Amino acid sequence: MQKPGKTRKSGATGVAGLAVVLCLFAATAYGVGSAARGIFLAQEEEINPIIAGGDLDDLPALMRGNIPAITTSMVRQEIPRTKPPRMCEMPDDYFAKLDRGFDRPAGYTNRNEYVRKYRDRRGFLNERELRAAKVAWHYFEKFTQETTGLANSVGNYPSTTLWDTASYMAGVVAAYELCLIEKPEFDRRLTLLLTTIKGLDLFRKELPNKVYHTKTGEKVDYTNKAGEIGFSALDIGRFLVWMRIIKNRYPYLGNTVDSVLLKWDFHNAIGPDGLLYGAYVDKETNETVYAQEGRLGYEEYAAKGFALWGFRPLLAHRAEPFLTASIYGIQVPYDGRDPRIFHSQNYVVTESYLQDGLELGFDLPHDDSSPEWLHSDGWRAEFADRIYEVQENRWRRTGFMTARSEHNVKGPPYFTYDTIFSDGYPWNTVTPRGDYVPDHAAVAAKAALGLWALWETEYTDVLYDAIIELYDPENGMYEGLYERGQGRVAIYTANNNGIILTSLLHKVQGTILTPYFGDTEVWYTAFRDQDVRQRRGYPDPPQQDDWLPALRHSIQKEADF
Repeated sequence: MQKPGKTRKSGATGVAGLAVVLCLFAATAYGVGSAARGIFLAQEEEINPIIAGGDLDDLPALMRGNIPAITTSMVRQEIPRTKPPRMCEMPDDYFAKLDRGFDRPAGYTNRNEYVRKYRDRRGFLNERELRAAKVAWHYFEKFTQETTGLANSVGNYPSTTLWDTASYMAGVVAAYELCLIEKPEFDRRLTLLLTTIKGLDLFRKELPNKVYHTKTGEKVDYTNKAGEIGFSALDIGRFLVWMRIIKNRYPYLGNTVDSVLLKWDFHNAIGPDGLLYGAYVDKETNETVYAQEGRLGYEEYAAKGFALWGFRPLLAHRAEPFLTASIYGIQVPYDGRDPRIFHSQNYVVTESYLQDGLELGFDLPHDDSSPEWLHSDGWRAEFADRIYEVQENRWRRTGFMTARSEHNVKGPPYFTYDTIFSDGYPWNTVTPRGDYVPDHAAVAAKAALGLWALWETEYTDVLYDAIIELYDPENGMYEGLYERGQGRVAIYTANNNGIILTSLLHKVQGTILTPYFGDTEVWYTAFRDQDVRQRRGYPDPPQQDDWLPALRHSIQKEADF
């Protein structure tokens, strides 16, 4: 057993030893720290500053309008497409130098782009085509109101919609680029038109009414009597496509274009789900009712019009829900929403696919750099090929020339949906209220020349010969040719003549939409110091995360017709 004295001695010794160790450790740490500090101070300080407006800066809403809209040319370091010259300014060898992509295999790429097995027609207009262009343009020379600059939708009847106004804008652009008019007339027409549209009385201070009187610019109903009936998201979407085309092609008109749209309230036109919504007036309560608008074909086309201005119509751009009907061996896609439940028909017609191809090149809104033979909105191009093929197959199997789309008729019912498929039936021709009217089946002139422009085949040569001289030189191109031998559809419309001019322009210049080359836009910078942008639903410049996705879809088989 240890003695108490020995224990105390050992404890003192331990404390002293620990103190010595701690002193040595502190001295060592001080030395190392001093050395490290000396090395650190001898080096240049590395700073990672956050630059205002840079990648690390979380910009407040006040400043977000100054950032550029991101496109494929920026992300992929590709050269943006350029605006082609007017036809009368093109060198003789212009078309010999185009890359048509003939050596590329057809099908989807790993980015869901699509290479079609068909090619569109390219070249100068020949004598027959130039004559048709002049006649189509004459419709707008004759039926545009001098006081307002608005063009009549149908002949002498002084009424129009935003959809048909966009067709007139298409006609003005085509007439200028095909050298049918010169810049003074081009500027006069568009400036007067845009000034009138800016001053239109909107539907309940939101968006343009569905119909306007072309002589007075007043809101009217479908009988052309004073009143308001709502707004159409599809019509607005088409109008937005052509406002973007005009702004990108002619930057000096950009401020005028922006000033029109900056009077509109888009808050109720796009839902948080990315669907498009139109509006109508409840007849009993007189209140505004907002309802989803659009079916497969037109819905996606209109969605891209909104996306061109920074909106995010994500669900409206998707094909789902869709089904297919097997017609002459082709899986024809149609909207899968049940008309009995949703109270909207699922018409399959040619026009919506034509407009996407002619105006937008079957490309996504952010794509400003892909070659003309590569379509970044791949499924739209692939579906469009099916729409073409089923119509050619019908001609080969039955002998009926086929280019189906909705069209006007002279006298009751005044308008028909001349469909490839609707209500469970192929080649169904119906009125807006659903009556079956097979005698109004026709080769639609706009569909025939649109198919001819986008599909260079023997069959579209036949359509071309049937339609290219189908006109009255005093009034414009006829609406079409009746399928059952009753002759011409003897009526003249803005939409038909506008699409025919677009088809002829596409032969010369390819995709009508060209890239925007400015750094920012008044559309994105205006009202940043107010709450107007938030209240009216104005978007910020789209970034890569905002892009509509590139998709592909499997074939969903339903029934064989």
